[in-house]
Amino acid sequence: MEEIKITRATALKEKPDPSKLVFGKAMTDHMFIVDYDEDQGWHDPRIIPYGPLAIDPAAKVLHYAEEIFEGLKAYRTESGSIQLFRPDCNIERMNQSAQRLCLPQIPQELALAGITELVKLEQDWVPSAKDTSLYIRPFMIGLDAALGVHASHHVQYIVVVCPVGAYYPEGLDPVKIYVEDQDVRAVKGGTGMAKTGGNYAASLRASDLAEKSGYSQVLWLDGVHRKYIEEVGSMNVMFKIAGKILTPDLNGSVLDGITRRSCIQLLKDWGYAVEERRISAEELFQAAEDGTLEEAWGTGTAAVVSPIGELAMGSKKVIVSGNQIGEITQKLYDELTGIQWGRIADPHGWIVPIC
Repeated sequence: MEEIKITRATALKEKPDPSKLVFGKAMTDHMFIVDYDEDQGWHDPRIIPYGPLAIDPAAKVLHYAEEIFEGLKAYRTESGSIQLFRPDCNIERMNQSAQRLCLPQIPQELALAGITELVKLEQDWVPSAKDTSLYIRPFMIGLDAALGVHASHHVQYIVVVCPVGAYYPEGLDPVKIYVEDQDVRAVKGGTGMAKTGGNYAASLRASDLAEKSGYSQVLWLDGVHRKYIEEVGSMNVMFKIAGKILTPDLNGSVLDGITRRSCIQLLKDWGYAVEERRISAEELFQAAEDGTLEEAWGTGTAAVVSPIGELAMGSKKVIVSGNQIGEITQKLYDELTGIQWGRIADPHGWIVPIC
């Protein structure tokens, strides 16, 4: 692997107040970039001052959405050290997304080096206040300057980072979720299993309408039958029904979430039966009505876990867990954040120390 060249910014930004962090707003002073060309492979890895990208107006990313991304965090422990949580899984998933979008695979060593060296350089940006972290956004874009639907031969892998607090303003308070039965996020055979911007663009209309009606997120149904639960907003979703943990299976249109994987492992460690299968909205609301829906929560890197306190679909509304965070939801949050911030032991080797 080539040595990463570092060009330091001559003027540094003022760091935001850690008690007033807004998710995804305050970018740091530097970013990582490495180029790919079909005849050269990956080359010229570098860290440069954060700033606008110079791309051709005909670049394929602008016209045909040749783009994938990931999301992970760096955490500052009580001792002041900095660590990552399962970055190998993010890189593995990025390459799965790249395969689906016809973008080049990036070697894990190179992808991880770009992340770790950037975080080391920006370590003063990693906040230490409770529940804060440094959000890391690696992404890959197709840059061939030609109109026409073809795979790009010139690509860039870029990493930007920003300090963040809670993803939802509600924090760990239960959120209200609306079951979307009109718009569709993804279908099997499409790009639902890839982390690509088009999936999220397709979700904006329903999310906007839900927010205007007082809901934090939408709960997506499958695109074929319009009856089976898939994801909640930008997260995977789990339910505790009659003592069992249920979560939609990875059917080709559901994202293989890193937090989802981690929750399933922890739940199995604790002796819970976890079923990955199709769950219909009808089954979910029936369980709510007969009292067997005990808890519901979303899982994702940004929010970790997000308890669901109310579900609505059409004229139906049900309260989950008394509109309070459930016991298992709280336990998962405490365990995951405890491992991520180094407050408790990491039994699975998920943590990667940086500095």
